[in-house]
Amino acid sequence: MADPTPSRLAKRPAPRLARAAVPLSPGRRAWRRFRRSRAGFSAALLLCLSVLWLGAWPFFSHESIAPYLPRGLTWSPLTLTDAQFAGPDREHWFGTDVHGRDLLSRVMHGARISLVVGLVGAAVSVIIGVCWGAVAGYVGGRWDSWMMRVVDALYAVPAIVLIIVLVATLQTPLKAWLVARWGTDLGPTANLLLLFVGLGAVSWLTMARIVRGQVLSLRERGFVAASRVLGASHARILLRHILPNVWGVVIVYVTLTIPSVILYESFLSYLGLGVEPPYASLGYLIADGVVHINAIRTHWWLIVFPGGALVGTLLALNLSGDGLRNAWEPREEED
Repeated sequence: MADPTPSRLAKRPAPRLARAAVPLSPGRRAWRRFRRSRAGFSAALLLCLSVLWLGAWPFFSHESIAPYLPRGLTWSPLTLTDAQFAGPDREHWFGTDVHGRDLLSRVMHGARISLVVGLVGAAVSVIIGVCWGAVAGYVGGRWDSWMMRVVDALYAVPAIVLIIVLVATLQTPLKAWLVARWGTDLGPTANLLLLFVGLGAVSWLTMARIVRGQVLSLRERGFVAASRVLGASHARILLRHILPNVWGVVIVYVTLTIPSVILYESFLSYLGLGVEPPYASLGYLIADGVVHINAIRTHWWLIVFPGGALVGTLLALNLSGDGLRNAWEPREEED
């Protein structure tokens, strides 16, 4: 067999060198695992779409957009009509309440309030819990023991009882201070502020324990010792080297804290200690529906739709949190 000619050798493509596998960062590995979780990723996607829908909802009733939308999407939550206790139909998709207000717009408004309370309460718990747990874990010694005993003491008090006492005690003085300060009745705003502070003040305990455990394990690592040798201050070591390695776990538990805060708020609103009119959370709507249940006629839509929205929101948040937890803390290594 004849040898190949130089022209044929020139036309052959040069062999490609195999690329070395680039190691993925922990965040990218966690994102890859999270995308593989069908339940968690689907729930997170549904939550993102729901948040966009709730953000766009107030614009549906605008006079420039309303003519192009179905009538059932253009009602304002404060619009009063003569259709009291009307069942679901083409005009009112979720029916109406005792004042003839469209229940669909009320549920959308209540979901916005509940999500805001959950997000702000979770943010307060993150700020307090991360600072408390990080300082306790990094300093150690007597300070760590004393700070953790405070957490244990607060754990011994039922959270819902502490929130009820806090709201019931500070509600009247805060309203009086707001009226004296601003000259207007800001009662609903006072209740929202108390909910933000109260719910966040009892939700940071678990966060503090988790962050403390992570910091205890990270402060003995080699990169922390190298930073000390190079003369880095304690604040720089904590902020630049330790806390960035904790944010993944913090994000996971934030998604698990938001549902508990929303559930607390719904229970308080059901008891009459939560949001006040003109605000309306999902718990307030459920309590309002329970009031109008009687033996003669059951207005089922007043409970089914707000309750379904609350259950769906909590379920989606819990599934997202479970998916993130499994992504950041895998039980077995990837193949």
